[in-house]
Amino acid sequence: MKRLSQLFPLPILAILAAILIALTWSELPSAPAREPLLSPLRSQEPISPVPLQVDVDESRAALGKRLYHDRRLSGDGTVSCASCHPLPHGTDGRARSIGVAGRPSERNAPTVLNAALNFSQYWDGRADSLAELISGPLLDAGEMASSWELIEAVLKGDPGYVETFTRLYGRIDRANITDALVSYLNILTTPNAPFDRYLRGETEAISADARAGYALFKSLGCASCHQGVGIGGNLYQRLGIVGDFFADHPASAADTGRERITGRPEDRHVFKVPTLRNITRTAPYLHDGSLQRLDDTIRLMSRYQLGRQLSDEEVRLLMAFLESLVGDLPTPPSTVHVP
Repeated sequence: MKRLSQLFPLPILAILAAILIALTWSELPSAPAREPLLSPLRSQEPISPVPLQVDVDESRAALGKRLYHDRRLSGDGTVSCASCHPLPHGTDGRARSIGVAGRPSERNAPTVLNAALNFSQYWDGRADSLAELISGPLLDAGEMASSWELIEAVLKGDPGYVETFTRLYGRIDRANITDALVSYLNILTTPNAPFDRYLRGETEAISADARAGYALFKSLGCASCHQGVGIGGNLYQRLGIVGDFFADHPASAADTGRERITGRPEDRHVFKVPTLRNITRTAPYLHDGSLQRLDDTIRLMSRYQLGRQLSDEEVRLLMAFLESLVGDLPTPPSTVHVP
């Protein structure tokens, strides 16, 4: 049996999905004043709340946090993971991050907050897991420009690291360094956003404008791409479904996205759909960091992905909904001490 992707082009599938989303969720009844936890209404939603608990060894996460902030792991000792992905927002606010020797990155650095919820990593999805992600920034010549040999030598020359790795893992090696960093990334989730509380039954956790913005978000078809627990991060999509984005933005056309990974022409200008969690705190936007304002990004995405021209009031309501997706990191990351 052929898959849908073999029967229909990607843009057609996206449009069909948007229509189904709109038909399914645009007419849901208004929420009552009081609702039980995980009511039938909430269970039908295209978005799921972030799990409240994360099963991670806190000692290993604490070690990962120290590694995450250690500039000595880079080739010239000038940058760390946190240089491009600082907390509390998990990204540095630059269109292009700055690596060793002042080299700019090729793409905008996505937030590491809730990265554990993604089905793949990087804009082009070239890493299938957080463990695969770790080597990329560390070894990339334009980012940290390091090597596993250098990293292991640095750590083995530090008595504090030697004691901690020996106690937690038995030895210092690539696999255990990776595990510690992944343990830290796994706790960088934001389970307490107002919208998550709303999904869990706290009807008044978000404003009336946010509720109206969410209804609009569904009726427009935005949830055909931005859904699930990450509100994105779980599928790939072409930038420019109903409009030729790259014809109108030729400076961005050289980055062909996922085509670089698969070699398939149909994947040209296809990127991983980014999470919308904490989106109001993670400007600039798009893979190239070309847009500084979220309202401009909403209008652009509506035009090129949905073929819609939004009113100022619609944009305002969508902004209210997106603001309700902002959550803080839970206490473990802030209490893990970095020497």
